[in-house]
This record gives sequence, C-alpha cells and structure tokens, in this order.
Amino acid sequence: MRPSSPWLPYPAASLLALGMLFLVLPLACRYWLGWSSWPGYVSDLGSGSLLLLLCYRRPWLAAPLSAIWALLLLGNAELVNAVGRMPEPSDLKYLSDPQFVSQSTQGGGIRYPLLAGALVIAVLACLLSGRRQGPALPRALYALPLALLLGHAVDQYQHPSEDDQWQLFNLPHKAMAEGISRGRLALEDWYAGDDSGLPPDIDGLSKLDLKGTPLLPNGGKARNLLVITLEGIPGAYIAASRQALGSHYSEDLMPRLSRWAERGMLTPDYVLHSHQTIRGLYAMLCGDYGKLDSGTPKGVELLNSQTRNLQCLPHLMSSMGFRTHFLQGAGLRFMAKDQIMPHMGFQQTHGRDWFKNKPYLEFPWGMDDKAYFEGALQYVKQLRQDKQPWMLTLLTVGTHQPYSAPPEYLARFPTAKQAAIGYLDDAVADFLDALNKQGVLKDTLVVVTSDESHGLENVRLASAWGFNLLLAPEQEQLPKLKQGVYGHVDLTASLLDYFALPLPDNIAGRSLLRDYSTPREIISYTNGLLRQHDGKTFTECNFQQVCRRYASRGFIAPQAEYLGRVSGRQARLVGQRAALLDQSVTGGQVGQRYQFANRERIELRPEARDEWADNLIGAQYLELPKGTRTRVTLKIDALRMDRQGAALRLITKEYDRNTSLAIPALPTLKRGGSVELSFDFDNPQTRKAFSFHLLGEGHGAIRISDFSVVTEPLPPELLAVQAEEAEAEALAH
Repeated sequence: MRPSSPWLPYPAASLLALGMLFLVLPLACRYWLGWSSWPGYVSDLGSGSLLLLLCYRRPWLAAPLSAIWALLLLGNAELVNAVGRMPEPSDLKYLSDPQFVSQSTQGGGIRYPLLAGALVIAVLACLLSGRRQGPALPRALYALPLALLLGHAVDQYQHPSEDDQWQLFNLPHKAMAEGISRGRLALEDWYAGDDSGLPPDIDGLSKLDLKGTPLLPNGGKARNLLVITLEGIPGAYIAASRQALGSHYSEDLMPRLSRWAERGMLTPDYVLHSHQTIRGLYAMLCGDYGKLDSGTPKGVELLNSQTRNLQCLPHLMSSMGFRTHFLQGAGLRFMAKDQIMPHMGFQQTHGRDWFKNKPYLEFPWGMDDKAYFEGALQYVKQLRQDKQPWMLTLLTVGTHQPYSAPPEYLARFPTAKQAAIGYLDDAVADFLDALNKQGVLKDTLVVVTSDESHGLENVRLASAWGFNLLLAPEQEQLPKLKQGVYGHVDLTASLLDYFALPLPDNIAGRSLLRDYSTPREIISYTNGLLRQHDGKTFTECNFQQVCRRYASRGFIAPQAEYLGRVSGRQARLVGQRAALLDQSVTGGQVGQRYQFANRERIELRPEARDEWADNLIGAQYLELPKGTRTRVTLKIDALRMDRQGAALRLITKEYDRNTSLAIPALPTLKRGGSVELSFDFDNPQTRKAFSFHLLGEGHGAIRISDFSVVTEPLPPELLAVQAEEAEAEALAH
C-alpha cells in the first residue's frame, strides 16, 4: 500500500494540485483580468483538463508542462497589459522565456505579482505531489476536453466572435487552433485544385487618387511643415474622435490634446496599417503601405533602393527648397533610423545625442517627453532664424514600454502606462501652447499623429485606430471633423497637396485636403489580424486564417453588422493583395544585401544594461527567406580606448528571443586595434523578426566600419539535401 500525503491521500493531493494549476488559476485569472466570455472559459477548461490528464501519473511530463503553462499564463497577462495584444503563434516560444517577462516589465516590475506567486506555488505543489504513482483514471475522461475543444471550434467556425483573441483563447489552444486551420486550408486548396487565376487587382490600394474636391483650391498659406509623431497613441485617447465614432471608451487620458483637437481639423476614422515605429514612419513619409506581416520592414528594404526613396516626402520637399529635419528622443541606431531617415531625404537627422538639456527622468530609451519637447522647441527656434522654409518631423519615445513618469503622475494614475500618457499629454500641450505663443502656427502647418497604437482592451479595432490632427493657418476654411476613411498611407499625398507641390504617380493614397464622393479601399495588419475595407464591406482575417465580413461604412467602428464567413478564393484574395503590396520596394526578389554600418564615432558605455536600448547596430526585425544562406561580416575599429579595451558581444534574436545559432565570440577590442568577423548560417525555414544585437562595454570610442548582412538563395543541390534531412527528421519524430 502506497504512503499517503500528510494532508490528503494520494491521488487526491495530486489531482488537487494539478486542478489548481491547470483549471482554477486560469479561470480565476480570466475573471480577475476582465476577460470573461464563455468561449474563453471553454478554452481554459478544455486545454487545462487535457493537460491535467496528460500530467497525472507522469512526473517526467508534469515538470516541464506545468512550468511552461505557468509562464504562458503570466506572460500573456503581462503582454496584453503592456501593449494590448495577444501574441501571434510565432511569439509563443518567447513568452515561455523568463528573459521576455523580465524585459517586458522592465522599470515597473511584474504587473501581476500575485498571479506570479500563485503560479509558482501551484507548480511546486504539482511537482511535490506527483512523485508517487496513483491509480489510473478512466480513459473515457479524455472525451471531456476533446468535446470542449471541438465545441469551441465549431462555435467559432459558425459564429465567430468579435471579442479580442485573449477573451476567446488561451495560448496553447490558440496555437493548436492555428495549426488545425493551416491543415484545413491546405486540404481545401488541394481538393479545389489551382484556382488562383490572375493576380488580384490592387489599384484601389496602391494608386494615387486626387479626384476629390479640394478644400483649399489654391493650396495652403503655411510656408513650413511640422509633423509631431507620438509614440503608440491610439485615436481613442482623443475625445472628439471617440464622440464622432460613437466609441464606448470613456477614459479621458489626454484632455489637453483633446482640447487642441477642437481647434484644428481632426480625422477620427484614421487607420494605422501596422505595428512598429519604423513601419509607421515609412507609411507616413513614403505614401506606401508598410509590410502587412512581420517581414523585413520596408524602411530597411528602402536602403537597397536608389529610386523609391526619392518619392518619399522628405526628398520631395527638399527638392522644392525645404530644409528637411528629423528629431527623435531615442538613439538613432535602433532599427537603422540613422541610415533610413537620411535615405528618405532628411538633410539633418538627430537623436538622443543632440539634446543638451537635462532630462527629468532616467528612461532607458532616451529623453522623457517633457525634456524632449523643451529641446524640440529650441530646435524650432533655430529653424525660424533662417528665411528658408523647413520641414521638421518629431518622434517621441516616452510612451514606449517600459512606461515611466514622474512620481506626481504615478500618484495620479492607477498604472505606469496611464501616468506616462498623462505626462505626454501635458508635454505636447505645453509645446503646442508655446508654438502658438511664439507665432509659429501662423506660418506653419502642424500635423499631430502617432506612429502606431499600443491598443486598448475591449475596444474594437483599437490596435489600428490612429488619429490625425491638422493645425493650419487657414483653419476657418477647413472642417472641424474630416469625414471619410483615411490612414497613414494618405499623409504624403495630403501634405504635398496642401503645399500645391507636384505629386509623383507611384505613391498611394488620397488627400486629406479633398472631399471624395466615392468610398475607397484601405488595408491594415495589426494585432495579428489582416483587415481590408472597400468602402462598404469590412473583411477581417484572423490568425486561424478564418475571414469574416461585416457591413460597415467606416473602418474604425465600435460595432458592425456581421455578414458571415468568407472562404475559398474570395478569402485568399485578401492575403494575396497584402502580399502584392508587400513587394512594392523589392519587387518580390529573394536576395537581400544590407549595410548597417555608418562609420560614425560611437562612445561606449561602461556597462550595457539593455540589449535593445544599448544596441550599437540597427539590424532588427529582418525576414530571412526559406532556402537561403545569410552571410554576416563586420569590422569594428578602436578610435579611443583605455588599456582594458572593450568587451563586445553579438547576439541574434528571433521574435525578441535569443536564438540557438552558433555565433562566433568577438575578441576583446584593444587600443589602436580592430576586430573583424565573418560567418554564415542557413535558413532551412523562414526566419521572421530576426534581429542582431551588438553590445559593447568599455571606456572609449569605436567605429563600426562594416556590418553587412547578405542573404541569397542556396544552390539547388544544397536545397535538395536540406529537404531530405528535414524529411528524415520528420519521420524520426
């Protein structure tokens, strides 16, 4: 007879511990976080009960599964709180990484420490109580989780919900559902045969449309242009936008900017096409959609083009006599903005190092918003001393994760994120007040917008909801609210239209300074959802590649009439249009050649504390296609160095998680010397969101004279060998 637990006889102790971890905590967490919906509870019950049955009497399996389950629960809660989105399937692997959890909560600590503590206790209880073998459970019990998951799938297939993904699925169920959907679609394609036909028509998305009636027939009176880009701010924070679209969101986090919005022309139904700053800046400034997936940003691809970059707004403005400037609060090397922004046509590009005024906060990414706008005000004063017209684009960073704000703001708001938003609201409003007082608004067109949206829980389409506030000298001729659907893809055409400058034919979009009598097409990819609107019908394709249609006059709408599912060729056309738009810079070429070194002097820090903020090179979020080989070469020179030299590290990440690639170690960089390295690796499968992180520690200065990344197709014979190895490995498993 087996010994019993001091508290409960076995198997009751084991079942209680497993039930607490896999069933009680997920259900309680869902209720506590406000994610209640019956499909979500069914997902938790189905997944949790299946894992419970798998772990019972299997301590060798219970140990890893319980730890992974706990990290997934905590990581998902933290990510949704931080950026208002649930990970895509490819993100799942880094959510189980403690490094992700620590970095995503840097500065403010773990948002849900009680949940973390409860999960740790539950995992330990599972491990301790599962050491002894108890009686087997009836195999018929496996029918319960399978029935729950099957019922969930049938319901979502027939009656898909508009709730956020985290309200409908937990992470393991979401990954499983996506895999099943891919298999189903592959089977449908095989059964239907090749019905792709001709490529879809994308003229409505990719062409310039100036057929509307001009609001300012003779152009605007302003001689200068100021574009203020606020990091991550959704349109829901602007009161007039909420009211115009009938949104139920009621938190008034930016009251001062909302009052400024009443003084200009506000576009409420304003679409953001993607996540990530560099993608938003590209769409804004180049009149083209950024990547509608997680591939290499077009801003990076632009570095290989010597023609498409000439159609970007800064180049066009500079060719017309404007001085073009870019100023951001963070360092420029991240995402290669030190190269991308000049390549777009900015004659002067400055980041954190330009600012001489003292920041009010220690923030890992750069200048806090108050100090940033005080520095930007001085920059505007310098520009106004010259009679030549100018274009200045500003980019804040203070509302980027990790969120930070002064103590008085942290005391006023329940979360650090809300405090950071309130801090930005005061900072940008003070800046606009100062511009008005100095007379800048009399001769300058000011545009206030955001690069992306960090999303909002329980607000439909919040991840794609932006705003555009236009403050023009001739405001009396412009409406308070601009009707119609617009987005970042329209900004370049709109600004050129305002200044009555020539518009190139190969940019896309409509002009905000025109009224249109016909609807338009527009597309977006945020929060893992591809969405297309044709002016009457809104189509949304989710991570399961299930497409749904809604009747909706606008894009950003608090609710819409569900028309049913879309399948077959009609559903695939949405993805095909996105794929064609993604090739606007590369033309679909597989080969990639990037040079990320700019040969500028870089002052080292004694200690590299953050693998993102302290990164010395801007090679982030690349896509390395399947069946290719990537070769990396770098050379780093010591310009000034003490006797200890500099310690260098090169790290590679995929979806923000360290990879297992065998990257050669970098030797110590000695005074007067240099370090050179060359290596390559194959890409048997597509690598997405692939990033290089070059970190340096020491006292002195260096110059990166070479950091090239070349990706080319593998020879056919090597592709055949890799295919055979992959097939053999699959059979072995």
